[in-house]
Amino acid sequence: MTDYVIRRLLIMIPTFFGISLIIFVVLNLAPGRPGAQEQGSGLSSLSQQVSQESYQIFREQFHLDKPTLYNTRFWLTDEDIEREVRIVAQTVEATASERIRAYERLEDWGKHAVPHLITVMNRSAARGELRVRDFAVYFLSLAAQRPLVEPFEPHPSAELAAVNRAIDKENALVRTLRYAVDAPEEEKQATVQAWRDFYEQRKARYQYSAAEKLKTFFLETRFANYWAKLLKLDFGVSLTTKEPVLTTLASKLKYSLSLSVLSLLLAYLLAIPMGIYSAVYQNTRSDRALTVGLFMLYSLPSFFVATLLLYAFSEGSDVKSLRWFPTGGWQSQGAEHMTTLEALKDIAWHLVLPLFCMTYGSLAAISRYMRTGLLEVIRSDYVRTARAKGLNERLVIGKHAVKNGLLPILTLLAGLLPAVLGGSVIIEYIFGIPGIGLWVVEAIYQRDYNVLMGVQLLTTVLVLFGILLTDLSYALVDPRIRYQ
Repeated sequence: MTDYVIRRLLIMIPTFFGISLIIFVVLNLAPGRPGAQEQGSGLSSLSQQVSQESYQIFREQFHLDKPTLYNTRFWLTDEDIEREVRIVAQTVEATASERIRAYERLEDWGKHAVPHLITVMNRSAARGELRVRDFAVYFLSLAAQRPLVEPFEPHPSAELAAVNRAIDKENALVRTLRYAVDAPEEEKQATVQAWRDFYEQRKARYQYSAAEKLKTFFLETRFANYWAKLLKLDFGVSLTTKEPVLTTLASKLKYSLSLSVLSLLLAYLLAIPMGIYSAVYQNTRSDRALTVGLFMLYSLPSFFVATLLLYAFSEGSDVKSLRWFPTGGWQSQGAEHMTTLEALKDIAWHLVLPLFCMTYGSLAAISRYMRTGLLEVIRSDYVRTARAKGLNERLVIGKHAVKNGLLPILTLLAGLLPAVLGGSVIIEYIFGIPGIGLWVVEAIYQRDYNVLMGVQLLTTVLVLFGILLTDLSYALVDPRIRYQ
């Protein structure tokens, strides 16, 4: 058994890596760019330039400007950069979507575009193509800025603080090397010369050895940066709230755990006896009536039942005598002044309707699993032998049959643990419960990749351990099963 568990745990490592890779790629292939609503529109105004600069810094700090899996930007050429600048500057024919994509590429290429932008700036200045030169200078003011190192580190070391101060100082210099479109030509030429001096002093920074190119190819990617943090059990920070994902997850876990665990326990406590009864009294009127009733409940959408219950039995009901339960939320106002027992009663009262809505739908499925598993066991030879010995029917069913009939129920364990983490999005939304499910929906709308990755990876871990627990539980209920 120990060897089997160790082998399964070792297999989980590459499995987890593969699943994380798939999830990461799917998330990053989704359309849209986080924070894009803050994006400016180029050279039109100072405020828009500041907004665009903030947006660029945001993407760099969260590595959203990097490729997903591999980075070949060190192979960029002067012609590649010049073509994109000309498209954005509208000196060549291009559609609106092509200009947007060119703009985004120039933003994302960052430091790898700096030497080529310098070349484009010099070429266009020599040719008298002043509009191309102006756009090259503009993108230089974005590309030459460097992201801070570990900007969300709560207790940075003295060395890290010194490095970030130096980066801040250089970025402040870069922000001065730009001009408005309608600025005098003398000012523009002075800025162009300042960029030449800036690049000459830092040219070595943009020249890569073979080892640095190899490092860039594999490590300067979103996936590599994410896994570098993941190895330290750091799931990153939210792109919207800038708070650690694990901290927020822990604060919301109590809501989803309370709903999910109580719902699962209630469902099993009710469904298993129902399944046993249906198996023992198979094809009787009571069995058929129970089956029809459970499947009628199963067919009712939870959002419909939740809305109906709120309308009929909450404090917003039109019938005063039926205003039994709160309309939603986790606790009543003024709960901070309640005693512990009063607070628990208040929470329980708020959970009655959500728990009912989360439980009734699973009764049919779990009871059918139990019924099917028990029917197979009842027909087995050893049960017939137990009956032939004259054992009481309750003893035959309760001691000999039910234990082995639990195998189909145990198979469901693999899906129970992730369900506990995820909660119910619909129920949490309708009843205003700030759990993980509602948090994930908000993260989807805001394209908060770190939140989605954190929840999905924790769900993956729970699924893997759920499958392992399921396999181990088989041996506990059926002595014929051994893991060697």
